[in-house]
Parts: sequence; structure tokens; C-alpha cells
Amino acid sequence: MYLQIVEQIRQRVAAGDWPAGQELPSIRALAADLRVSVITVKRAYLDLESEGVIVTRHGKGSFVADAQGLAKDMRLAQLDTHLAAAGEIARSLAMPEPELIERLRSALNQEPDK
Repeated sequence: MYLQIVEQIRQRVAAGDWPAGQELPSIRALAADLRVSVITVKRAYLDLESEGVIVTRHGKGSFVADAQGLAKDMRLAQLDTHLAAAGEIARSLAMPEPELIERLRSALNQEPDK
């Protein structure tokens, strides 16, 4: 559950759903909503704070960090993860590099789903 909380917040920040300065739910409120331990949410918030994704102001709450380029960096990291997975699958299929590149090129040229 801890990892799901961290990943959900990262995704919302990366997608721009939660802009810099957006207040996050309090640790207690989120724990109650998710029906998990306060310790679980606190750990997630502490990790996100150490990554620079959020900032916590004592007595005020937790907010999305103001770090410029953070969302882009997070999206690039997500892309790298997906590309690494694609590379692993291609290796398991013994797919030649040019074919993998062509498949990526084709994916880039597809119309996005609406």
C-alpha cells in the first residue's frame, strides 16, 4: 500500500494534475480515506519529501514541491523504465534492434487515444 501511495502521488505530480503548491491531504485524513495506518502514509510522505516531490511545513501540511522541471524529470524517469522493459522484452524475443526501433517509430506516429 505504501508503494501505491507514493506512485499515485508521483503520477499526479508528473502528469501536472497536482501543480506546485497544491496542498496534499493530511496524513491522518489520507490514512482514514485509504483505511491504512497513519505510519504507512507518513512513510510515503517522508520518502516523497526526501525525493523533492513534496515539502512539509510544520503545522501547515504537505504541498507539491516548487522544484522546476520536477514533473518533466519524473516523466522522463517513467519513460526510461518503460523503455528498459521494452528492451528486456525485445531481448527475450531475440528481436533485432532495427525492428525494435521501427516499432517505437510506429508507436510514436500513432494518433493518441481520446
